[in-house]
Amino acid sequence: MKILYKPEFLYSNGEFSKNKGVLVENDTIVEVGEVEALSKKHEDASLADWSDLIMIPGTVNVHNHCFQSLLRGLSCDRPFLEWRDEALYKYSPRLQKEHIYGGAVFAFGEMMKCGVTTVSDFFYLHNFGVESDEMIVKAAKDVGIRLVLARTMYDWDGAPKGYQETIEEAVENTRMLANKYKNNDMVTVIPAPHSLHAASVEMVQAGHKLAKELGTCFHIHVAEEPFEVEQVKEEHNGLTPVELLDKLGVVDESMVIIHGVWLKDSEIKLIGERGGKLAYCPSSNMFLADGITDIVNMMKSGVKIGLGSDGACSNNRISVFEEMRMVALLQKAKTLDAMCVNYKDAFKMGTEDGGELLGLPVGKIEAGYKADFVGVNMNDMSMQPISESAEQILPNLVYSMQPTAIEKVVVNGRLTVNGGKLNTVPEGEIVKKVQRIMKEIEG
Repeated sequence: MKILYKPEFLYSNGEFSKNKGVLVENDTIVEVGEVEALSKKHEDASLADWSDLIMIPGTVNVHNHCFQSLLRGLSCDRPFLEWRDEALYKYSPRLQKEHIYGGAVFAFGEMMKCGVTTVSDFFYLHNFGVESDEMIVKAAKDVGIRLVLARTMYDWDGAPKGYQETIEEAVENTRMLANKYKNNDMVTVIPAPHSLHAASVEMVQAGHKLAKELGTCFHIHVAEEPFEVEQVKEEHNGLTPVELLDKLGVVDESMVIIHGVWLKDSEIKLIGERGGKLAYCPSSNMFLADGITDIVNMMKSGVKIGLGSDGACSNNRISVFEEMRMVALLQKAKTLDAMCVNYKDAFKMGTEDGGELLGLPVGKIEAGYKADFVGVNMNDMSMQPISESAEQILPNLVYSMQPTAIEKVVVNGRLTVNGGKLNTVPEGEIVKKVQRIMKEIEG
């Protein structure tokens, strides 16, 4: 099936154009060009009239914890360790399979309404083994979002039992799921040793080795909080987190660190030299008083940066557009340099760079990329003003746009949001299910 999309403005190759269209065949963008020429060349294509809509790539959320959406508002304004104990450790052992599924549908549905078309979910709630993971996959399929399941490898015995696996169990379960979905365009499974404080060095090495075997990246929380840095230094002869990871032989192009707040310049330089990447969650870092990652230094060092929302109980919004705004404003405040991270940098981090970080053909509207895009209502008040030159569109998307402007979302060629409402799972059912889950787990 061929569809020719005709938006008011199209963002492609780093600029906005009028009278440009996008030809999609099944799940892939086949051609981008002048609407009239594409229409004549492909007379068999049906027309999708996106008048008054700005077509942009779908955003890529490179770090989330979907079950945490159920815990939003339960442990706010607390230091990290208190937040963790009062929210995650208290409630997550109570979650049944249907709760895990319902929380994932809730998280994925909400973020999709905010323009997220791909999410990497760092999932460690293995109360029911791989059946827990399958609940996340099922939720993503039902909502229609593209999923990278960063299956967490976690063996610290101070956490709830449902988080913990032996190294052998973690490797076997992650490998099994990765192989099961290896030919599925909508699901990718990657290893994710949790962190240097929640995964043993042997578990970290096993995750890296498995990533090499599978041909994927691996994700790991690194230096989010000062306590982790001090703990690593105390337990490993003064080595800092990245120095230890390097000693373990895992700092390379397959490594994606999350947060990276408390890193020395030499560690940042090493990550850049080795081709490592960063999943950056500025709102979450602010919410938990983690500190401010040195994004400017990361950029100068060649570190690829994608944007993540983190879990919805440590943010508490799950919009990548929100993170675009936050990365730019926070770095300006930190450096006192208004130009250090501009709106073009921020938009690229939330789209194209996020796709590259996850190793997926998403985040751009170009031939060969997946048909994942968003239609923004150009007449929404938060997008005004828009001149004929279109020079205000991109800064307005990053700095002023509200979710009310997101009119349509297409993922893998499928219309998943229409008229600002989910087109896949009824929103009323999601809300009722969340309310029912909370009554069941709060008792």
